[in-house]
Amino acid sequence: MKKSSKRFQSLVILVIVSWLSLFVFLPNLMIIITSFLTRDDAHFVQMVFTLDNYQRLFDPLYGAVLLHSLSMALIATLCCLLLGYPFAWCLTRLPERLRPLMLFLLIVPFWTNSLIRIYGLKIFLSTRGWLNEFLLTLGVIDKPFRIMYTQEAVILGLVYILLPFMVLPLYSSLEKLDRPLLEAARDLGASKLQTFMRIVLPLTMPGIVAGCLLVLLPAMGLFFVADLLGGAKNLLIGNVIKSQFLNIRDWPFGAATSIMLTLIMGVLLLIYWRAARSLKGKEALI
Repeated sequence: MKKSSKRFQSLVILVIVSWLSLFVFLPNLMIIITSFLTRDDAHFVQMVFTLDNYQRLFDPLYGAVLLHSLSMALIATLCCLLLGYPFAWCLTRLPERLRPLMLFLLIVPFWTNSLIRIYGLKIFLSTRGWLNEFLLTLGVIDKPFRIMYTQEAVILGLVYILLPFMVLPLYSSLEKLDRPLLEAARDLGASKLQTFMRIVLPLTMPGIVAGCLLVLLPAMGLFFVADLLGGAKNLLIGNVIKSQFLNIRDWPFGAATSIMLTLIMGVLLLIYWRAARSLKGKEALI
């Protein structure tokens, strides 16, 4: 019995390792190798080692695109945090029998492809879309206003797609919040603002950091949102990677840009790990 169990465990581990090696490790290794090669019009890449692809990342043109992409992603992350934190707090205050239903309604949009949802948002925000028609009917505006193909439209699309990724980690942190600490703060005369700033906010910081990471990183790579809602002047770094691979056919530079985005993700994950470690140290002192 024990031998068959060990064999089954070994088989499962072998399947998992093989899957990760074939579909995770090898593709990433190929991307890393390609980023150090030279572009070739006939065969996409030429086996000539170079660092020019990484040097091009410091070009002012790509630097401007990166900063613009990062700024839009940060704004979208901040909007998701400002919307998601009160929403997650309200979820934790609901009766326990209603929480699964609200979480289910939050997750339902994941059942629909995000590209289809962006097309729906495009119809909603267009000059003759439902939003303008509704505001015209109410008399709030006297003529349709234009929001499509602007930076605001891209940020709105990012928030629309990524808000659940912010709410779920926040809800997990708020649900685990130790209620007696809040009662003790109230008994000691702390105001609601003091309780939030000194107890609730520090204890839910891992959820905040995790939610920000889950929103910020995809926000920089959702190229189809910028394509459909932003136009040519509101590019994300994902648009640069997509165009390098599919349009310009400069695979080495596209690979180098992808590696740069991965390194940014690694730095942000390191920040999250240090924040979680710091919080555990504070909890131990308490």
